[in-house]
Amino acid sequence: MVVGRRNQSGHTPTHTPCHHDAVTTRIARRPATVVQANPGIGTGQGPSLEWGGSDTTTGGAKKLSEALEEADIERKKAVEEAERRAKWQEQEREEKLRKVAFMKEMPDDTPAGSVSDYMYKEGVKDQLDKLDYDLVGLLPVKQRVREIAALLVLDKMRRKLGFDTAVPSLHMCFTGAPGTGKTTVAVRMGQILAKMGYCRSGHVVVATRDDLVGQYVGHTAPKTKEVIKQALGGVLLVDEAYYLYNAANDRDYGQESIEILLTFMENNREDLVVVLAGYKDRMDKFFSFIPGMSSRIGNHIDFPNYEVDELFEISKVMSRDLDYEMTDEAGDVFKKYIERRMAMPFFSNARTVRNAMDRARMNAAIRVFDQAIAGANGGDVGAEDLKAITADDFQVILDEALAAEDDAILA
Repeated sequence: MVVGRRNQSGHTPTHTPCHHDAVTTRIARRPATVVQANPGIGTGQGPSLEWGGSDTTTGGAKKLSEALEEADIERKKAVEEAERRAKWQEQEREEKLRKVAFMKEMPDDTPAGSVSDYMYKEGVKDQLDKLDYDLVGLLPVKQRVREIAALLVLDKMRRKLGFDTAVPSLHMCFTGAPGTGKTTVAVRMGQILAKMGYCRSGHVVVATRDDLVGQYVGHTAPKTKEVIKQALGGVLLVDEAYYLYNAANDRDYGQESIEILLTFMENNREDLVVVLAGYKDRMDKFFSFIPGMSSRIGNHIDFPNYEVDELFEISKVMSRDLDYEMTDEAGDVFKKYIERRMAMPFFSNARTVRNAMDRARMNAAIRVFDQAIAGANGGDVGAEDLKAITADDFQVILDEALAAEDDAILA
């Protein structure tokens, strides 16, 4: 190609750049573009070649280094855990050897202490006395509680002398009608277990199906675990436990709650005591559906219904606790009311007595108030008036019960 030609004077003329030359100049001044194997690189659409990118040499080396470091940390943790386990096993072995040596050298007549001392020192006797004071009747129940307390006391005496001990199965089943004292006994058992060192606090958490079972998928597990978490260190009382299982519905979420409960009962025996409560016939049917639950319950206690005289004694205990006094005539009317009420639906033993006492107290208050307004004794009210529950106060609720029964017969 001829770049230029001489003119007549022999000089080559200056070349005037055209548009093509300008474009060529701009291209020449651009920085060199790095040619990359991956498409899109350099256009903002792909990874760069900086350290830590996706290049198989640099980035891969970094990831390999991180993986080796993480593996080294995990290996150190595993070694530390194995060392801790070995140390614990060695301590257990040494403790067992000391125990064996101690028992070989110990004379057979070595005293472990007085049972009475243990009962008093640990506070067990105080709890059993309170049980007698607060609960009228229920002699079979009280006897069973004493038997459990005796096992715990003797087990602690065995530990003092170095004998092997194991946490007994303390999960329980309380069967009986409403108002027979199941919750009260559960509270006392929690306090006894805490005194003997089998529970950290001995508190009682009362739960029903609504507290444990959710309404949709994924709701039951957190609800059940939250209730169990609240009960750890004490007693979990599941009232009307048979409602957890619905045999008519395979998709019922209660089964999930039962499985979680079974797991905690087995794995946390040293920190959780579960008490299942309900009617005996329904609990027996529940256990037939859930055999794993029955096998984990070591103590079955049946709460019988109260007799009329026992319910009358309960009413006197309630009066005593509230600083009231029942006249002899009031007691006679109360017994008639209880006899009538026991033949009616929804009778609940001590709960029915409590409701009757609340109604009698209200009737007594109305009676004293009306008499004072009417000017009796100059409108003055004395201490005896404020403490007395008379036959008239119970007669009101007895008349209501009789009228309800007559209406039922007519219907």
